Amino acid sequence: MNQASLHRLLASSELDSPEKANLNKLFDLRLSTNLPIIQNLFLSLYPESNLPDSFQVLMELLPELFRKRSRNLKIQDLKRLKDANWYQSEKMVGMQLYVDRFNKDLKGVETKIGYFEKLGVNLIHIMPVTTRPKGENDGGYAVNSYTQVDKKYGTKEDLANLAKKLHSKDMHLMMDFVVNHTSDEFPWAKKAMAGDKKYQDYYYTYPDRQLPDQFENSLPEVFPKTSPGNFTFNKKMNRWVMTVFNDYQWDLNYKNPLVFMDMLTNLTDLANLGVDVIRFDALAFLWKKMGTDSQNLPEAHRLITLFRMCLQVVAPGVILLAEAIVSPQKIIKYFGEGISKGNECELAYNATLMALLWNSIATKKTHLLYKNLMNLPSKPEEGAWINYIRCHDDIGLGFEDRYIYEVGWDAFAHRKFLMDYYGQKLDWSPAAGQIFMYNPKNGDGRITGSAASLLGLEKGLGQQNQKSIIMSVNKILMLHAIILSYGGIPMIYAGDEIGMLNDYSYLKNKDLREDSRWANRPRQDWKTISELDKVDTPQTQIFHSLKRLVEIRRNTPAFADKNNLKLHPNANPHIFMFERTNDFGKEVLVICNFDETIHMIEVGTLTSMGYSSGGKLKDLVSGKKIVLKSGLLEIKPYQIFWLVKP
Repeated sequence: MNQASLHRLLASSELDSPEKANLNKLFDLRLSTNLPIIQNLFLSLYPESNLPDSFQVLMELLPELFRKRSRNLKIQDLKRLKDANWYQSEKMVGMQLYVDRFNKDLKGVETKIGYFEKLGVNLIHIMPVTTRPKGENDGGYAVNSYTQVDKKYGTKEDLANLAKKLHSKDMHLMMDFVVNHTSDEFPWAKKAMAGDKKYQDYYYTYPDRQLPDQFENSLPEVFPKTSPGNFTFNKKMNRWVMTVFNDYQWDLNYKNPLVFMDMLTNLTDLANLGVDVIRFDALAFLWKKMGTDSQNLPEAHRLITLFRMCLQVVAPGVILLAEAIVSPQKIIKYFGEGISKGNECELAYNATLMALLWNSIATKKTHLLYKNLMNLPSKPEEGAWINYIRCHDDIGLGFEDRYIYEVGWDAFAHRKFLMDYYGQKLDWSPAAGQIFMYNPKNGDGRITGSAASLLGLEKGLGQQNQKSIIMSVNKILMLHAIILSYGGIPMIYAGDEIGMLNDYSYLKNKDLREDSRWANRPRQDWKTISELDKVDTPQTQIFHSLKRLVEIRRNTPAFADKNNLKLHPNANPHIFMFERTNDFGKEVLVICNFDETIHMIEVGTLTSMGYSSGGKLKDLVSGKKIVLKSGLLEIKPYQIFWLVKP
């Protein structure tokens, strides 16, 4: 039993009438329940012998943070606590968007709630809207504040009103918490540059290159092209400062307990705006240690768990998403392991599935997909994946080398093939993508581009090739159908639901042109959306088909994330097949074809699994019963079936 389950049990008598609950009593109960874990984690990171009374400061801070949370949100916390693991429901469907590229500002997003409802989306992830430096700011991930809204997006009140409106529609709001770094314009950074020793210790700052050089021996480069190295010399401070991402993003020094407590305050202030899911950005980098790559360290995991245990006391209805785009064996650890199992983050990006789907599109084969997924440890029952095919970021190729070799490929050559396939280096490839942050030192690189452009729609439309257009539409729908049925929360990137293409306007903007990720951040095409019910285009086909898939998902209990997924490897290297089980016998078998030619599955395979009755199959996707031909199920190129037992 994790701590959230324990809180639910201990508060059970109060959960039926949350409006009448003794909120202060329940806070005390949560604090006493989590206190041993909080104390153990805190003192393991910050020994009292080094920093006397720091733990007492934390104990005084938690009640203060609870007092700041509104009564309405405290009641909502209890409702969420009662609705155990609400985020695992088959009814959860997300959409990620940049506010200004979606519809101008926060009020503009609020006016489009009806659009979310039409598509069936009920979790809205808005990208950073807080104040940031002018010009280059990493898409808002260089923060000047954690709660002050940049005026171009509106006001803090607009943000709170959006959250309230979403809640009134039984929808949820997700926002980012840039936990690893601030901008160099953040108040702490400004005080550090002014010579304040207290705030210089909020970051990793050094008077000379001695220690930075030692760090550099083991630190990889995140942005080798635009921001090589991991340290920047600041003339105002006359010191070197750690800048793992960009020179204007200063890494926070979590070895200082004051940093943790001030960031905990920022975290709860963000939650108090009505945010339901908080995305911990770049959390793998939180703890720095000489002689390591300073990623995924045990101390980072303890720190994240400490954040969660404290937030759980103050705002138990708010959950955390781990943005850890790392190897499969490391991703799973962000749900918590050992004594922290189920007590770290409730959600994590299924980056493994995402990268492997793109690999299967390029190779038309599924054996590497199976190989990786079948060797991924099971997540805790309380955790859930965020499944996605695209996001605002690049596509990394982080699957493990040993599995690439096991399927008979050379790892280095295979990654080069993928970059060539998606980066327009192969004449026959339908993809229209770009390469991001290629590092000639090690041949590493990532892929950018909208889903539709990467899947061939851009080239198909440009060439007026009807066959290519149909094939690309089928690819788009198949990949979305996989994430809708795989388990966890499917996250659609805004614009993918209408097949939007790459946006090349960023090349004309001096602040953006070095960052090809802006190609896959197009402005929402409301003109196309206004014609969805009037014209027959690839865009309208994608939208209406996806809308139907979302509706089916939301009415299929087997798609709830209950660790009820079974992978079914088979002899056909082009077929991906998995099953979603259910306590009520309402299982669903998912079958899809990653090849450009028709493939067959023998009826015996389906009969043995209980999905064939009298030679007939029921498919949720088409809504029809399928009659087998000569004992074979025909699967067309990039077709997907959701078969249910008769």
